[in-house]
Amino acid sequence: MPTGPFRLSDRLTRVKPSGIRKFFELGKSMKDPIDLSIGQADFDVPPDVKAAAIAAIEQGENRYSVTQGIEPLRQAIRDRYADRGLPLENEDVVVTSGVSGGLLLSFLALLDPGDEVLIPDPYFIMYKQLAGMVGASAVNYNTYPEFKLDPEEIARRITPRTKAIIVNSPSNPTGHAISEDEARAVAAVADDAGIVVISDEIYEDFIYEGRHVSPREFTRNCIVLSGASKNMGMPGWRIGWARLPGDMVPQVCMLQQFSFVCAPVPFQHAALAGINADFSDHREEYRRKRDLVCDGLRENFGVVTPGGAFYAYIELPKGLEMEPFMEACISRQLLVVPGSACSERATHFRLCYAASNEKLNRAVEMLNEIAVSGQ
Repeated sequence: MPTGPFRLSDRLTRVKPSGIRKFFELGKSMKDPIDLSIGQADFDVPPDVKAAAIAAIEQGENRYSVTQGIEPLRQAIRDRYADRGLPLENEDVVVTSGVSGGLLLSFLALLDPGDEVLIPDPYFIMYKQLAGMVGASAVNYNTYPEFKLDPEEIARRITPRTKAIIVNSPSNPTGHAISEDEARAVAAVADDAGIVVISDEIYEDFIYEGRHVSPREFTRNCIVLSGASKNMGMPGWRIGWARLPGDMVPQVCMLQQFSFVCAPVPFQHAALAGINADFSDHREEYRRKRDLVCDGLRENFGVVTPGGAFYAYIELPKGLEMEPFMEACISRQLLVVPGSACSERATHFRLCYAASNEKLNRAVEMLNEIAVSGQ
């Protein structure tokens, strides 16, 4: 760490670089990689949504918006929840700079140094790092081997310092989509303990069986985070939203005023244009991609078929260690994410199947070759 006038804060000792972004950067240095590491849709932003962004820019919508987001988009988000059977009750929405922005604002609003937040293992890597950034501790609750929520396991992890439970459904990295029973049970645990559920639902439009279930259906002690990044294919535009208790909205807006200021304004208008679009064709396409990967790897790997998102979290064959496995993948210019980047275990790897069928078929062939040969 530098010393003298550029001595860095102790906060940085609690944050580690992303083990996922490393592979994204590695892919950029390769000539023709099969990059299944980064979690973003492989389809482009819909033409009408692009047109709305361009129109907003040309019409001068390039200044700040109000901190909470433009009112037409906020109303469209309220209507979206009402149309899905979960109208707002003494709540409101704040447009954020992606779900990541919503997570940071939620952590800043809820967590003090020394507090604890429960996160699933495996987990989206940002949960653990954001907790450290605000001086709190991330405590894992185990979801192996099928990645389901176990209310008894979660309850065992609660201490007097626990302030929140994170639920991510559908999950990054596992693709698990919680059932109504799981959501009801975790809501009951949170209510009994008097703590908040932070429900990360960014992949809610990628559900392959049944319907999307939110813990908010069973408790009001819940912050819901979602956004336009995945279903509209616009992760770089940074448009998310937080559904919050009404009395929390001014405090979160205050935090946003002094951090992100507001979400990118032209892209707020773009998200408004696409928020009611039908993305079912993309969902069905991704269902087929999921089946291609899972069916193709099941003979040699441990596979739990994901119920949503666009990830498969695959268990290595017995006797194959993570380091030689990753070396074998990289030597073939195949990029996946080692489980150790998003778990306390190094037994699995994450594969993002948001890619062409040609690349997925090549990846399945390579992975099976590695499993059989061990190298």
